Amino acid sequence: MFFSRTLIPTLKENPAEAEAVSHRLLLRAGLIRKLASGIYNYLPLGLRTLRKVEAIVREEMNRAGAQEVLLPAVQPAELWQETGRWQIYGKELLRFKDRHQRDCCFGPTHEEVITDLVRREVHSYRQLPLNLYQIQVKFRDEIRPRFGLIRGREFIMKDAYSFHADEADAEACYQAMYEAYNAIFRRCGLTFKVVEADSGPIGGSFSHEFMVLADTGEDLLASCTACAYAANLEKAEAPAPAVSGDAPPPGPPQEVATPGVRSVEEVAAFLQVQPQEIVKTLIYETEAGPAAVLIRGDHEVNEVKVRNLLGATDLILAGPEQVRELTGAQVGFAGPLGLAIPLYADQAVAALPRMVTGANRDGHHLTGVNLARDVNPVRVADLRVVTERDPCPRCGRALTILRGIEVGHIFKLGLKYSQSLKATYLDAEGREQFIFMGCYGIGVSRIVAAAIEQGHDADGIIWPAALAPAPVVLIPISLTDAPTREAAGKLHDDLEAAGLEVLLDDRDERPGVKFKDADLLGIPWRLVVGPKTLEKGQVELRHRRTRETVFVPVGDASRFVREKLSQELYG
Repeated sequence: MFFSRTLIPTLKENPAEAEAVSHRLLLRAGLIRKLASGIYNYLPLGLRTLRKVEAIVREEMNRAGAQEVLLPAVQPAELWQETGRWQIYGKELLRFKDRHQRDCCFGPTHEEVITDLVRREVHSYRQLPLNLYQIQVKFRDEIRPRFGLIRGREFIMKDAYSFHADEADAEACYQAMYEAYNAIFRRCGLTFKVVEADSGPIGGSFSHEFMVLADTGEDLLASCTACAYAANLEKAEAPAPAVSGDAPPPGPPQEVATPGVRSVEEVAAFLQVQPQEIVKTLIYETEAGPAAVLIRGDHEVNEVKVRNLLGATDLILAGPEQVRELTGAQVGFAGPLGLAIPLYADQAVAALPRMVTGANRDGHHLTGVNLARDVNPVRVADLRVVTERDPCPRCGRALTILRGIEVGHIFKLGLKYSQSLKATYLDAEGREQFIFMGCYGIGVSRIVAAAIEQGHDADGIIWPAALAPAPVVLIPISLTDAPTREAAGKLHDDLEAAGLEVLLDDRDERPGVKFKDADLLGIPWRLVVGPKTLEKGQVELRHRRTRETVFVPVGDASRFVREKLSQELYG
């Protein structure tokens, strides 16, 4: 591969549009170019890395017994209407009509399509189990696409779906996919953590996310410092606090004037109490109507937990007008007493013997409120975000909060889709049974970005050897020097004959420009051929990640690079 004949439009300056490190470097290195918001062209070197990710995914999925298929990107609305997701998936679903005015969507995922295929083709327990996967373009109409390939609207995904006669077999497949995913991300050279996760709009009873750890990651996860427990912050369990032995206040709540005092900090200072003694009353709009959530003043509400508890698809914090309509007061003075809407309390609130709440009257709060005596919520549950101050829910040791990028997600779907789409089989006794299902996704294009977020420095990308567009960049110092030119040409041919991809920088550019581009592109090994080293029968070899430089005999260069790469790839 010759630099001069390959489309590699590197940039010297950082693009103004790019916020994330990976987005900036993908553009600067000439790996992608933007077509529209959240939609990108892959240029030759970017596509090379993408194909390497796909190859690793494909090999491990095949090794685990999955079969590759290719499903349509355009899906009829009827299938989504059967599962109910046409109404509830939201605006991320790109809907349109064909020329016959039939409703369609561009697939963001393929549970409906694959289940429809299986219900038509699988009729007997003898045809199960079955694990089908594809690597395909998906589209989700994100309201704010950002960070380049990390959260685009169009992306490339590997999605697999398994079908089983019983739950035990589905569980075995889930574990096999768990192991396959670990193998995939290890082979990609990524540092990652597996965490318990919320299943979101895909559904199902349980799921795990695979997170590439990076300081720039948009996801937060709680990880125990002592045991194996780890969970996405949306899913992480807050331990139930011990109920205080203090008796509730003897008298009814007392109304106190708090003019102009709204925030937790302001109320705590004004009343000379601790923030944890104050309870916030948050009012949400759901499709079933408004509901109130009680959360301690020093805690944050976890809206994913609230949504799951309420079984809500839409969960929107009520605006000022609606708060006044329901409470009679401005935002900041809402309280649970007298509210004629369902009330749900976090378990940390239930442990308080007395609390301060809004009085549903402008400029006033209530003191001495007791949850059981004065409020009687519909339900008490874990509804808050965990913090590093919380103990691990498994072993009680300290938690740490890490940042990560989700690159994989596996789900136990159970009967969610087979029941709604009536996907059944006949068992050994001839009885009709619903098929158990699992679902397993990998963000193929997101892995490309995540690898850069994890591997970069001030000079550019630092690719893991398995994902680099080429493992070696070959730089002749002077193309006008015949011995240098000839030695570089022979090295190029020798390396390719040894099965190594090589980028030969044959441009008429200064060595410094070539070195900068090599670092920007993140090629693992830089092989430099120059007149001075050739006089000694040597070439210069530099490792991108460690910056270690060695001089090796020209005749040994191919073998030396091959051995070094083998060590990086296989240990």
